[in-house]
Parts: sequence; C-alpha cells; structure tokens
Amino acid sequence: MACWSSTIPGSKGRAVLLLAALAAFSSCKHRELPDRGAVPDFSLTSQTGAAFEGSSLDENVWVAEFFFTHCTGPCPRMNARFRMIQNQFADAPAFRLVSFTVDPARDNVAELAVYAHRFQAQPGRWTFLTGPMDRLNHLSRDVFNLGNVDGQLDHSTRFILVGRHRRIRGYYRSNDAEEMNRLLEDIRWLLREKA
Repeated sequence: MACWSSTIPGSKGRAVLLLAALAAFSSCKHRELPDRGAVPDFSLTSQTGAAFEGSSLDENVWVAEFFFTHCTGPCPRMNARFRMIQNQFADAPAFRLVSFTVDPARDNVAELAVYAHRFQAQPGRWTFLTGPMDRLNHLSRDVFNLGNVDGQLDHSTRFILVGRHRRIRGYYRSNDAEEMNRLLEDIRWLLREKA
C-alpha cells in the first residue's frame, strides 16, 4: 500500500505538491526492526486464574516485561510506564501488554490481581502471568535472553516488543526516555504493518 498518491489534480502549486509529497514520504520511513526470533507457545496462569496460552497473542503486537509484585526498586516505575503505554494505545484492538513474574512463589493469582488493579490494568489488554519457575526461567533466559528466573529476584528492566506471530522485534531500556519514545513509534509502526 502506498503512503501517498502521486495524482493531484491541476498544475498549480508544484512547490506545495513537492512539500506534501516529501512530508508524506518521510512519514512512511521507519528504521528497520530486526526479527530476533520467535516466542514459542507457552502456558501460564493470568491474574484472573484462567489458563493463558501464548498462541492467543498471535495476531497482536505486544510488549513484555519481567517484574515482581513486592519489588520496591524499578518495578513500580516500569509498570507506571506500562500503564502509560496502555493508555497510549487504548484504541488499538490488536495491542497487548504482558507482565511475567520472576517471583512465582509469592506472586500467586490473588497477588497479581491486586497488583493489576493497583496499576489500572485493563482486562484483556494487560495480562499478568505466573506459573512454574522452570517455564518462566525458560522464557526469560532462553527465549527473551534476559537472564534467569531462579528465585534470586534479579531481572532485566528492559521491555521487549513482540510483533504478530510472536516474533521478537526489539528491546528497550525502560528507564530511558528516548528509548521509550522509540518503543512507542515502533509499536505504531508494527500496528500499521500488514499481518
């Protein structure tokens, strides 16, 4: 699909036409987003207590993070940013947020539900997930390359952008304003991409 039409009636205002064409072309340009591999299907439990299958995200663009509910360090700031992202894309039906706990021993369904309410997570839009530590460890270490989930509560503060069909498209430092702006632009770009 072309971003602009080359057919404009009349021959007046060629300078205006040129400027309009350049503006339209520049709005179409976007840096290439690498394909960093696939997120395999997974099965965990959401804050509602329902089983959550990774394949349910196939037709969506989503951002993932690893966190824990009792964190007094970066996690509240990370989730405040997730709430901002949620609000930015409130009208995008094919956008989701996914928060994986690194503390499944304490982050049960009830804890996740309270935490989701605290950050005003929209049901069906922002999902908090828990499950067996080995599954969470596999996702963090082997799939997203963010380190171990092993009870130490050490975790990355990066956000992961995942495109349709569960393809990893980028990593962003959650404490960097410039990278957060880039994340918003990249989400918009992926939402416009054809599936």
